[in-house]
Amino acid sequence: MSGHSKWHNIAAKKGKNDAARGKIFTKLGKEIAMAAKDGSNPDLNVKLANVIAKAKAANMPNDTINRAIKKGSGELENVNYEEITYEGYGASGVAFVVEALTDNKNRSAGNVRSHFTKCDGNLGATGCVSWMFQKKGEIVIEKNDLDEDEIMMLALDAGAEDFSSEGDVFEITTAVEDFGAVRTALEAEGLEFLSAEITMIPDNYTAVDMETAAKIQKLVDRLEDDDDVSNVYHNAEFPEGFEG
Repeated sequence: MSGHSKWHNIAAKKGKNDAARGKIFTKLGKEIAMAAKDGSNPDLNVKLANVIAKAKAANMPNDTINRAIKKGSGELENVNYEEITYEGYGASGVAFVVEALTDNKNRSAGNVRSHFTKCDGNLGATGCVSWMFQKKGEIVIEKNDLDEDEIMMLALDAGAEDFSSEGDVFEITTAVEDFGAVRTALEAEGLEFLSAEITMIPDNYTAVDMETAAKIQKLVDRLEDDDDVSNVYHNAEFPEGFEG
């Protein structure tokens, strides 16, 4: 998820209960299965390698990852999902991009539209807000006692576009095509990730007040609770002190 600071969202995810974590694993399993349709070897399938990295950062068990790969490659029961992207506006014109994996387009479209409507937003036409975002690789590492200059040089030398220090974490941004190389280089140094994924980063943020922030967070929560929705991105800049 993309807000003013990615860490706020990651911290919230880490605190979710087991039931919510199970739902996250189910969604990641669908993403892995879809990626595995193009080949079950992550060394030859970049998309699969990227999704596996995202799943491992979320502490998804290896056997669950492998089972999802087998589903996608046809070794287990067949899966037939379709990738759909929805775009729209939340309260105060905050831009949203919603990615879904579904076996029923009509159900998904109706549910997503309802989520927007019930949170003072509206679903828009394809392309209405996606131009405000860039697809990037993003890696988040907890600082602990790590040396900032050392991590920064490792990341930049491996091909990262940007490095920043945000609160308790380091955030590393890459071009999509360089994400795997940067991730592999950091993994080779024994670094563990709070998050490692291909994401959508807004070019600019929309500052919102506390009341609007609550409406935006409500919409995010509703979308993330939808079984068909895999990823939610927005460009809201939450006010200082907002806890969600």
